[in-house]
Amino acid sequence: MSSHREAPEISKDPVADNTDTYAFVSPDKPDTVTLVANFIPLQQPDGGPNFYEFGDDVRYEIHVANKGTGEADITYRFKFHTRIRNAKTFLYNTGQIKNISDETWNRPQYYTVSVVRNGKERTLARNLPVPPVNVGKRSTPDYKTLSNQAIHKIGNGRKVFAGQRADAFHVDLGSIFDLGALRPFNEAHLISMPNMGGVNAVQSYNVHTIAIQVPIKQLTRDRSRPKDPMAEKAVIGVWASASRRKSRIFDQESGSYKGHGPWEQVGRLGNPLFNEVIVPMAEKDTWNARRPHGDRRYEKYVNKPELQGLLPVLYPGVFPKLAAYDKPRADLNAILLTGIPAGIVPGFQNYTGPVKSDMLRLNVAIPPSDKPKNLGLVAGDAAGFPNGRRIRDDVVTIELRAIAGLTIPLVDPSYQPDDAASAVTDGTKNTNAAVTGKFPYLGLPGGGYQTEPGTTKAS
Repeated sequence: MSSHREAPEISKDPVADNTDTYAFVSPDKPDTVTLVANFIPLQQPDGGPNFYEFGDDVRYEIHVANKGTGEADITYRFKFHTRIRNAKTFLYNTGQIKNISDETWNRPQYYTVSVVRNGKERTLARNLPVPPVNVGKRSTPDYKTLSNQAIHKIGNGRKVFAGQRADAFHVDLGSIFDLGALRPFNEAHLISMPNMGGVNAVQSYNVHTIAIQVPIKQLTRDRSRPKDPMAEKAVIGVWASASRRKSRIFDQESGSYKGHGPWEQVGRLGNPLFNEVIVPMAEKDTWNARRPHGDRRYEKYVNKPELQGLLPVLYPGVFPKLAAYDKPRADLNAILLTGIPAGIVPGFQNYTGPVKSDMLRLNVAIPPSDKPKNLGLVAGDAAGFPNGRRIRDDVVTIELRAIAGLTIPLVDPSYQPDDAASAVTDGTKNTNAAVTGKFPYLGLPGGGYQTEPGTTKAS
């Protein structure tokens, strides 16, 4: 999956596990960019009595690079704190929650959002309320209202949301991690089984979302809104991270953990699936602790990804041309580590310079598509992945086809991809309930009472 439990240590620390990062020009407000970072993977909607929440001891950040160095020029920082209204009950809520400020909600969360520029931090808003989780029809009878109350305007054209949403990512985990099988191509697998449709393993789960919408002029290096897609200043890099204090001690008196010392990064995410399927297991947690500007050390894994070698073995006779290709993967280098330079895709570029760094790269001069295609740039839709990442973009299929060789001709015209490269997919798709047309763009989370295994229902 994109980054759900993608490394051994972060899988033990779900509140700091960044599952997906998105960056796109807002379709309903194209003078802004929406940045989204999801955390806490695979949330069962009925996971009470101690429901999921942001970590009070985690520093959540969304970073923007606009000078080509692979280092953050702008950082939006989020810090949460939790209250307990009634210390004598085990209940999350003692009655219906009809308003985000209702006293019946026993464990409300609040947060501060700040921006860091040139090493200086400035608070944008304090004590912003988070909505409760979607407990069920009795406890949270009008969840849409509670969710809308958690969308906050914080000045200068910005708005922000933090709270539970439906997980819009889709992937067939049960098949992919069963010896790299893709259900639509089961018969061609080394261990053959009947072909069938894909099964979205995360359809019935929620995540915790941090989303901020910001005017484009506040993100570019010269504070302008570029109109020329070929302009260098039109491209920004985006990634998210989670950090903890260097040491963590359980305080018996308060019954909670206390952090001490400087903040240390424990998780990050730029491009989907980078740490998941590119970085070897022994290096995954080290990757999580490093900053993008040092990612040259991972270039060797991009140049010769392990999955490229596995596909011809797992699907005998299906990928002979891929099996014979022994050049460094310059196409994947461009997609994942530098951005795509001008001259490769007509009228498009999202190049951030020679510094190898794993980031989403978004060309803010490219407007939202009137007819978005979930395969993004490879389907001719320049507003989609790998130009940033929209909520509906089918990044699993896009990256599977790229690794299978479909994008090699962009940089090596002598290469003719295998026929299967343009057809490979895990067979899953987004559910309509997981995506909306308005900020924060992810759908309402599944409710505990309403949700059955394998389904997601917000009401």
